Amino acid sequence: MSIGAAEPRTRRMSAPERRALVLAAATRAFAKGGYSGTSTDAVAKEAGVSQPYVVRMFGTKADLFHAVFTRALDEIVRTFNDKLDTVTIDPSNPQFWAELGSAYGELVLDRDLLLVMLHGFATSTDDVAAVSRNAMSGIYTLLRERTGCTPEQARLFIANGMLINNLLAMMAPEHAEEDPALGELWGSVFSDSTAITLTGDESSRETDTDS
Repeated sequence: MSIGAAEPRTRRMSAPERRALVLAAATRAFAKGGYSGTSTDAVAKEAGVSQPYVVRMFGTKADLFHAVFTRALDEIVRTFNDKLDTVTIDPSNPQFWAELGSAYGELVLDRDLLLVMLHGFATSTDDVAAVSRNAMSGIYTLLRERTGCTPEQARLFIANGMLINNLLAMMAPEHAEEDPALGELWGSVFSDSTAITLTGDESSRETDTDS
């Protein structure tokens, strides 16, 4: 009787890999249901694991959402830092802001990350609100310190980023052709005039119009 080759063992996931799997599933679940409408059981089903396993790994639902929200915000900071490492930093040049804004725009095209971020900003629990405040302060500080921009430039860049968030959340790009005003607004965010829109530089807009 011949003995065939032994079947290869399935490699067990490491603890960090299992954590990443559950966090990715939780991101999808919270994106769909928000904080109030998502249970640890829903996250477990999304991840294909048991609910007690999720609780053992993260604790309460609040702890899990805190981890998911923090992960999304950390990704924004990482994206900005990576982009700033590769571009010529010149806060007086609209093209610089266009490139930095485009990197952010590409990141939030991940709809799950986008919705988790918006759900987080809208969640009024003390601990989540503290994460939001710290993230906003951190992004503002990063822009000011790494680019040397003025407070006004940093404020306008962040404000236009929040506009991008809301337009994407309401699926404005998919419906831009149905409404000329909406299409014009969306086009001003991700067109050749991106630099003007992201910096809010009205003088550049006037120069562009006059030329």
